Amino acid sequence: MNGTSTIAIRGELHIGDRRLSYLDFGGPGRPLLALHGHLYEGQTWEQLAQALAPRWRVIAPDQRGHGDSDRAASYTRDDYVADAIALLDHLGIEQAVTLGHSGGGITAYQIAARHPERVTAIVNVEGPVCDLDDGPSALSFVLSMPYTAPGRQALLDAIGPLAPMLGDKLRPTADGGWRLPFHPQDTITSEQGTHGDHWADWTATECPALFVHARDSQVITPEQAHQIVTRRAGTRRAELDGDHFVHTTDPQGFATAVNAFLDTLN
Repeated sequence: MNGTSTIAIRGELHIGDRRLSYLDFGGPGRPLLALHGHLYEGQTWEQLAQALAPRWRVIAPDQRGHGDSDRAASYTRDDYVADAIALLDHLGIEQAVTLGHSGGGITAYQIAARHPERVTAIVNVEGPVCDLDDGPSALSFVLSMPYTAPGRQALLDAIGPLAPMLGDKLRPTADGGWRLPFHPQDTITSEQGTHGDHWADWTATECPALFVHARDSQVITPEQAHQIVTRRAGTRRAELDGDHFVHTTDPQGFATAVNAFLDTLN
């Protein structure tokens, strides 16, 4: 893994009256669309982009309602897929590898299921395929967090234990205050939209796929991981130390696993 230094360029496109912001790490390589999960943003893929350059050009949007992208009226699975296709069209990219973490992983394989001609391979990082839990959202704790505060420190104090994770993602507002990189209620609405049985989408295509599973995952059991790999043709598995956020807890191991998979592609 040779990696090289890249400088991301922030761009944006407008879908109706809504702005979708994205990072394009550039370079001459083949395109890879990297989709973050809830509570994160496109910047989370910076280390991966550095590790994959110059052979792969990583494009990482701040998905709707996250980071520098505008809030949206809805957060359905179709919405996320449509945004991804709009971004590829905006950049003139006909085909790409789709990679995503958690909810972004679901989007990555749903893009392939609904637009198979646009996807050459899938990297699903801890993205569930079947969720039978109809209980409260796993992210319900965000509802106790304020969306805005008069100052950055006030917001850091308010989010408490999450300050180390979110501190570098807070945004200033036009009135001099600070805000979270996501709206708590939007996050719950979006997360609940990921629930359900997605086996038809996961098994709809036969392009090469990598499923990345964390040994200490709080989301996917070893048996579920086994089913995810064995029920879909052309799927490899990489099991890494760490929890659900394995791409941040073991970035080097994660990049190595992704790079090894990409090396198998024609």
